[in-house]
Amino acid sequence: MPQQPAAPPSARVTAAEISRIAGVTRATVSNWRRRHADFPAPGGGTETSPLYDLGAVQQWLRERGRTAAASPQEALRTALRLLGAGADATRFFPLLAVAARLAEQESGGLLELSGDRLVAAANQAADRAVNQTTTARGASGLAFGPASVSTFGPGPYGTEDAGVIRALLACVRGAGPRAALDVLAERELDESAAGGTYRTPEGLAELMAAMLPGSVLRVLDPACGSGSLLAAARRRGARELYGQDALALQAQRASVALMLDEPGPPAEGGAVISTGDSLRADAFPGLTADAVLCNPPFGDRDWGHDELAYDPRWAYGVPSRFESELAWVQHALAHVEPGGYVVMLLPPALAFRTSARRVRAELVRSGAVRAVVSLPARVAHPLHIALHVWVLQRPEPGAADRVSVLFVDGNREATDGAGAGVPVRGGPRGVAGVDWAGLAERVLAPWTAYRARPEGFADESGLARAVPVVDLLDDVVDLTPGRRVRAAAAEVDPAALAGRIAALHGQLGAQLGELAALGGAGECEPAGAATREWRTATVADLTRGGALAVVRASPPGGGRDSRGGGSAPAEAGGHRPVLTARDVRDGTAPSGGDGDAHPDTTQAIAEGDVLLRAAAGTGGAGPMTRVADEGDAGALLGSALHLLRPDPSRLDPWFLAGFLGAADNITAASTGTTTVQVNPARLRIPLVSLAEQRRYGEAFRHAHRLRVAAHRAAAVAAEAATAVTAGLTTGALLPPVSGGAAAAGRPQPARSSDQTSSVRPGHGRAARQETGETP
Repeated sequence: MPQQPAAPPSARVTAAEISRIAGVTRATVSNWRRRHADFPAPGGGTETSPLYDLGAVQQWLRERGRTAAASPQEALRTALRLLGAGADATRFFPLLAVAARLAEQESGGLLELSGDRLVAAANQAADRAVNQTTTARGASGLAFGPASVSTFGPGPYGTEDAGVIRALLACVRGAGPRAALDVLAERELDESAAGGTYRTPEGLAELMAAMLPGSVLRVLDPACGSGSLLAAARRRGARELYGQDALALQAQRASVALMLDEPGPPAEGGAVISTGDSLRADAFPGLTADAVLCNPPFGDRDWGHDELAYDPRWAYGVPSRFESELAWVQHALAHVEPGGYVVMLLPPALAFRTSARRVRAELVRSGAVRAVVSLPARVAHPLHIALHVWVLQRPEPGAADRVSVLFVDGNREATDGAGAGVPVRGGPRGVAGVDWAGLAERVLAPWTAYRARPEGFADESGLARAVPVVDLLDDVVDLTPGRRVRAAAAEVDPAALAGRIAALHGQLGAQLGELAALGGAGECEPAGAATREWRTATVADLTRGGALAVVRASPPGGGRDSRGGGSAPAEAGGHRPVLTARDVRDGTAPSGGDGDAHPDTTQAIAEGDVLLRAAAGTGGAGPMTRVADEGDAGALLGSALHLLRPDPSRLDPWFLAGFLGAADNITAASTGTTTVQVNPARLRIPLVSLAEQRRYGEAFRHAHRLRVAAHRAAAVAAEAATAVTAGLTTGALLPPVSGGAAAAGRPQPARSSDQTSSVRPGHGRAARQETGETP
């Protein structure tokens, strides 16, 4: 008999991926492994991170009716993995374009077809999508019109694709076409070596598009990525869209995204999306658009400095090898009509770096720079820096000189402590939730007023300031908004401020009373002449014995979306807060957004869980552990936390948390110098009875309450001291009469003891002048 060809090896999955496929927690998968002898054995990986055969896992789950719990996105990811490494997920883009336009009844009918008939219907639909392409443009395959998918070339689908086709249709029905597109693109980005392909958040794209005049019809994005900025421009009235990206996948993704964004009949105009490096191989050399929107790559030293040294685009000076962003700025200005606008997202260092000073000065001197806006940190990747939005306008020959530049400090918090645009809970994965409406109001109001009448713009203290060009052209040419928006003394009601300080003093007294009560209770007894010793077991031993389930922290940057494969879908009921390592350190409520969450988003915290910070010695002193209470229950696990879920019949959670967080224990289980990583498996726990555990646990709980009370008292004291200092320095408050009168040799009126230590309301800056003294 002829030998049958060997079947391709099945995909391998980790325990975390199994939990996502089945819609359960990682701890549940660990329990399956221990309690079910027929659970598939590892087929690879390491002892600490085993890999399992995906086909065997799916069969095991089907036998127990567990497959229905997976989300549509996870089902599509699983189907793609079954195709094996190297499978081209972009082949399914044309089918996605058709599926997005199908009525629910029609797509439901397709899902009921058998495998062969489903594949045949998919081939017909994909061919129909390609044949609907409007005017093709040259050999590159570019097309003008939102229905264009001719660059993808699906090829015939085979019977091996039936699972993906079925999962794709189900994902479009259950989660929407954009979610399906993100999964397909995520697969390709994970397979490729591309990095830094983060999608511009929709809220930021809308804000940048709103900074353009309403008359803009033709828009270019020379680094279009997934097409977020072009889609935002079209929603504001743009009709001709042009985009280019160095990654073919991103260009294809942008084409499909724009198509999905306008699923109806093609509007007048369309979109031209090209593949290639815009700086080295400009796909639109003769194009002059009404505006450019762009979120270019940052810090690229291989942008073509040597071969482009004499390029005519460098009208404001040749950018240095380290200033690729200035090459993108000048490329954009070269592509707009005189008077056309450019809105770009740029790193903050570009505003002050010495190597960029010469080009910066020329941009300011020529009037090309109209405004620089600082954003809050964590609104877009890279999350650790507060990015800037630059608004530029190509100078018009013969037009009057522009004499000022607007600076808007969108990063400054409002006086009530809840500044517009400050990250809030929730939001898409990879980016903390942001109050985009508040940020837009804070930024657009001064920009709109300035654009209408630059010469009549009235500065807004602490928010916006129009700085004369002549003041900017110094030795540094610093365009940082935070340094240019000089906060004047705010209009403060002196009596209200004095009342607030008095209330804070009252709160401080109450907190100190609580602290004193806790400090005098729960006295521990001496152990005797020598310290007590125990037999101990490691967390790894307790886990193997079933007393604990452990979910390890994710490695830095190890999340599934670290390459920018799109946002994870929101769960029913909205986004959930995330408990972060900072919350454990500071004793605060869960404050993180989805961008801080563990990659395994099924990991919800339960009351009684013990959270352990994954890194010691970073971010300041503070407790290493925390026992989750009812306020933490339901929050997502932060990526920099280990979760330990004890069996309450065998381990007391407070006992566990107290010994886990002991300094000697942490030191013995840590590795590294600059960043000290804690290995939870090496931490040791005493072996004592449950009754004795509870005695220790109650003592640890008391110590925790004492620490929380001390933290609250310190916070109130710091707030009161800050308010007093601000009131005195702005003239809203006067110092106590006792100190001032004694120093001046004046007689003091009789005052009660509590009055002599308080400050008095002043009358603004005029209060200083009444004394006849100079400040």
